[in-house]
Amino acid sequence: MKRHLAAVALVLGCTFVVAGQAPSVDPKLLAQMKSLFPAATGFSAKEGDPRHIKAFTGGPGAGQQLAGYIFFTTEVEPLERGYDGPIKLLVGMDTQGVLAGVVVVEHHEPYGNISIERPEFPKMFKGKRIRDPFKVGVDVDAVSRATITMVSATRAIKNSSRRIARAYLTPEAVK
Repeated sequence: MKRHLAAVALVLGCTFVVAGQAPSVDPKLLAQMKSLFPAATGFSAKEGDPRHIKAFTGGPGAGQQLAGYIFFTTEVEPLERGYDGPIKLLVGMDTQGVLAGVVVVEHHEPYGNISIERPEFPKMFKGKRIRDPFKVGVDVDAVSRATITMVSATRAIKNSSRRIARAYLTPEAVK
């Protein structure tokens, strides 16, 4: 009987250890998150509604501070489509409603090398505030022959960022 109880306790103990382990993160996604928040010392699991990942700085426990939020545009807003299908962007936003950056994760645009695939596209959004207009040709540079893609990607960044801000930031924080 004691052996049986010991075996059950061992199995249950192992189950809790495995269940309590942090989920493994895809190394590519981890690198993309670190590019958005280079000073981050940790990231949460994806959570909430709308879905997001929290980026933290500082030491573990009480020394840890929320640096911002990371989210996929395709998981926050209704699916935005470019010229040739969905555009999946990873966006980082700090706790003041300022974009930390954008990573183009996936798209199927035929003119990727002249539109959102160029490094200049995501760089335009770093430092933008969620209250900025996000208008192609006004505060976002336009690329000829890629209008549908540019407008769609910009709208996805604007709408998803504002939705995350409404859900998780206080109005006082976003000035």
